[in-house]
Parts: sequence; structure tokens; C-alpha cells
Amino acid sequence: MPKVALVTGGSSGIGLATVRRLAADGMEIVIADVNEKGHNLVEQLHKDGIKASFQHCDVSVEEAVKQTVEEVKKQYGQLHVLINNAGVGNREIKLTDLPVLEWQKVIDINLTGVFLGMKYAIPLIEESGGGAIVNVSSLLGFKGKKLMSAYNASKAGVITLTKNAALEYGKHNIRVNAVAPGVIDTPIVDGWKEQEQKWEVLSRANALRRVGTPTEVANAIRFLVSEEASYITGTTLMVDGGGLTY
Repeated sequence: MPKVALVTGGSSGIGLATVRRLAADGMEIVIADVNEKGHNLVEQLHKDGIKASFQHCDVSVEEAVKQTVEEVKKQYGQLHVLINNAGVGNREIKLTDLPVLEWQKVIDINLTGVFLGMKYAIPLIEESGGGAIVNVSSLLGFKGKKLMSAYNASKAGVITLTKNAALEYGKHNIRVNAVAPGVIDTPIVDGWKEQEQKWEVLSRANALRRVGTPTEVANAIRFLVSEEASYITGTTLMVDGGGLTY
């Protein structure tokens, strides 16, 4: 029987690349996304031979996440892989000027969303005999970037939350890791692309001197959920082209 993977934010960018990568390994995929275009995406994936379903889910809303996992259990009876990928950025603004509501929105989606995903998926993964979780953090969770306080804090929180979950659930045969992408060509950086000079600097601010692709991050995620990473848990894999060293 194929393994089942739940991918939040799976309708675009890193999430969609991960959906395709895990499906290539024979997994059945559940895409959870706030974007309703996921329905049309699933139809296209079916044409491509990928077994996938869609659940509308706002990861910042506890009841929505709970219902999504309940639906996974109802449809598939099991869950082996969770990819907490859904996330948002924040506009560049000084910490003292950042409205609390904007701060809270970023934290709710990027950090609380990861917490809720694990809170409700882990029991089903345990019932299924164990599995693997990958949380998507960021290079900025390590080194920070001025004017990005909410995003930086949320992604740093994901790194430590990942370690805690790994410590608590390793004995249940559940591995929990994170990836920390650098600048990746996804919709979240579209605003930066519009500022040509700034984009040129950002896109070359790493050892490889280029922007990464969603597929390159998906490959790292695929590795972490595979048996090739069977003795890896509680760690964060940098997928940043050497951005942390730059």
C-alpha cells in the first residue's frame, strides 16, 4: 500500500515541487492549502498520473487543521509523511513600526501553523506505524534580515520547535527535521523581483551566486522523509547555496 503524505501550502512553489517529488516516489498526496486553485491543480496532477487530493485549509486556524487531518484519516486511514510548508512573508518595516496584527498574522501562519500541523498529524502518523515530518524554515531563521522581524522570528521558532518534536516523538518512530531555504524562485519573492537592483544583490548573496529552485528544496525534503535519512532527526538542513556562510 502506498505511503500517504500531507503537504501544506502544496499548490505552488516549494510545496508543489514537493508534491511532484514525493509522488514520483509512489506516495499518495494530500494537498492542504488556503488557495482554492488546489482543486484545479489536483485535476492536472491526475492527468500527469499523480494520485492526489485537495483539502482547503488555513493552517493558522486550529479547527481547520484538525478537520483536515480527520479527513485524511477518513479517506486514507493512515498518514506517513507531513510537510509543513505553508507560509507567508512580511513587508519590510522597522520593528517599532510593525503593527501587532501584522506580526501576529505571520506568527500564526508560519509558526503556529507548523505547531498545529504536528499537533494533529502526529497521532495519526503514530497509528500508521511511524513516519517523517519536515518543517520548512528559512535561512533567515538563522541569520536574520533587518526589516523582517516577524518573518525572522517565525522561522527561527520553527527550528527550535522541530528539535522539541524530534525529542518527544523519536521513541514513537517519528523523525522530525526542517529545511532552511535561502532565496528561492517562488511567489513569496515576487515583490523583490520588481526591484531590479535589490533583486540582483539578493539573488547573488550566497556562495553559488544564484537563486535556488523549488525543486532543489523539494529534493532535500524528499531525502529527509526517505529511508536514506533513517538516522537523521532534530536537524535543519540548509538549502541556501551557501547563504549562511556568505
